[in-house]
Amino acid sequence: WVGILVLYTVHKGQFNCPGGGLLHSYLLVLLILLASIICALSALVYISMQGTISNPGPRKSLPKLLYTRLLLYLPEFIWAVVGAVWVSDSSVRCEKTVINVIIVTVIASWVIIIFTIIGVLIVFDPLGGKKTFYLTDSVNRNLESSQSGQLLYNVKNTATRVWEKRIRLLCCCIVQDDDHRVAFTSIAELFRTYFADTDLVPSDIAAGLTLLHQEQDKMESCPKEPEEVLCHSPSSLVTDDLDTELENAAHYMLFAAAAYGWPYYIYTNPFTALCKLNGDCCGNRPTDSDITGSDRHNFHFGSILKITGLQYRDFIHISFHNKIYEIPFFVALDHKKEAIVVAVRGTLSFEDILTDLSADCEDLTLEDVLENGFVHKGITQAANYIYRKLINDGILNQAFTIAPEYKLVIVGHSLGGGTASILAIMLRNSFPTLRCYAFSPPGGLLSKSLADYTKHFIVSVIVGKDLVARLSMPNMEDLKRRIVRIVANCNRPKYQILLRGCWYEVFGGDPDNFPTELDGRNQDALTQPLLAEESLMVHRSPSYNALEDESHLNSPPQYPHLYLPGKIIHIVEESSSRRLCSSDIKYTARWSNEAVFSSILISPKMITDHMPDVVLKALNSLSQEHGSCLSCQTQ
Repeated sequence: WVGILVLYTVHKGQFNCPGGGLLHSYLLVLLILLASIICALSALVYISMQGTISNPGPRKSLPKLLYTRLLLYLPEFIWAVVGAVWVSDSSVRCEKTVINVIIVTVIASWVIIIFTIIGVLIVFDPLGGKKTFYLTDSVNRNLESSQSGQLLYNVKNTATRVWEKRIRLLCCCIVQDDDHRVAFTSIAELFRTYFADTDLVPSDIAAGLTLLHQEQDKMESCPKEPEEVLCHSPSSLVTDDLDTELENAAHYMLFAAAAYGWPYYIYTNPFTALCKLNGDCCGNRPTDSDITGSDRHNFHFGSILKITGLQYRDFIHISFHNKIYEIPFFVALDHKKEAIVVAVRGTLSFEDILTDLSADCEDLTLEDVLENGFVHKGITQAANYIYRKLINDGILNQAFTIAPEYKLVIVGHSLGGGTASILAIMLRNSFPTLRCYAFSPPGGLLSKSLADYTKHFIVSVIVGKDLVARLSMPNMEDLKRRIVRIVANCNRPKYQILLRGCWYEVFGGDPDNFPTELDGRNQDALTQPLLAEESLMVHRSPSYNALEDESHLNSPPQYPHLYLPGKIIHIVEESSSRRLCSSDIKYTARWSNEAVFSSILISPKMITDHMPDVVLKALNSLSQEHGSCLSCQTQ
């Protein structure tokens, strides 16, 4: 608006060129139109800042302002068309600077319009919070009514289709087959179920996360109970076992990281990787029968060679084939540890994300081991794919023919760690000495019986506050309820929470003590139904669709509890600093249990702690520290 005002003021009286009359009218109307849009947006911002997240009363005029802004898109669209016509008119002979400014204005107008349409397609909920709330409420009042049941079914079906369309839109760049369509429907149903009982917008969730982070930091700064300190004092035997496993984990993490191929190698060596790969990747490689899938310019295999330090003849099989439920892996001979290593790649593509999100449970029945157990559906199908390749295609037979005295070790990071764990369970009967190292595996993986069974042969390694290791549907439900509780009871406007939260995340400082209705409540009161939910249910707030009475904290879990595999090594930073730019980080490691990972922790490092280079750095640091301690004791 300011730019066009300057242009109009400077060139006022100079619109005598061919096409200048239309330009004068165009600029004048555009100034009025943009001023109207700015006024509407300013009013939207001002009204949005009123009240709190759970008190929408001061924002009751917001829908009218929103529709006013929506109506302004019509003249904005028409004027964008007029500008495009004027710019494309060859008979226009006005000053070049003016034409260039109008071109920029027209482009900016079309960009805003296009992004608005895309945004509406992605985030708009055609059901609407009020409609969903009304239908749910009416069904609860009249459970015998077949009409109410049909209405509820229609709402659920429509919500699932909405999520399915969003997922298809986000995955439009991949080829979609029957497996993809089934996965889309399954994931859409999962999202529909998860978000059905709340009406939180993304900024509400961001405010809740920053409040939870500050509350969590306040809790961590409190002195620990003596019992909690004592339980982390391991015996010397356990310490020796931990040191051995840490040394093995540091070695095998190289294989798990190498499975990512050239993206990981370039990420960890941004300045030299391309030169090294271009120089070395055109040489030796396995024969075509040893490698499947696309590896243009031999970059994937060259990166694996660089990271592991192996020779090309040490590889039995390499697969870069990647589809939903079918993930890349390689089988190699590790002469240093005398092991046949199966390394499974983690999440690196849209197909892998769909595999991750196929989080339904399915039964895994093992003869002579357990009657049954629940496992993550998508990851289990990926493990089945690799199992068939290893056994039916004779890959393991070929490996043990070459090195019959070697042991079998299965490794992987993230999705690869979860797949490696379930693959290890499947192969355990055939290879009793098998070992598995799962680095940062997803938390919702195995039922309790299977998780206990795997403690004999699987070691999971988790760094810090890794989000993925704590991801499970019960944990996500718990996080949702914590967000709802703390957001609904905070007495500050959302913009204040977000501004203070951004400052805290970037610059640190003391956690803010936001006044909430939680203050002064005893522990018994905190176990009652979601605070502020009671009043929200009474007032039928249109901005917040509260959980129903039967969804209270004491209700049976909607999803079965799934756990991390095997024995768990938890690596944490010794220093209390939480800044991302810390250079000298020291780590400590201890044996842990699944209860430690029963809740999602909010932290700036909840994502970076999951990255394979961070896991490898932590393991190398601990391994080197242990090696230096041994040399000191020897001296």
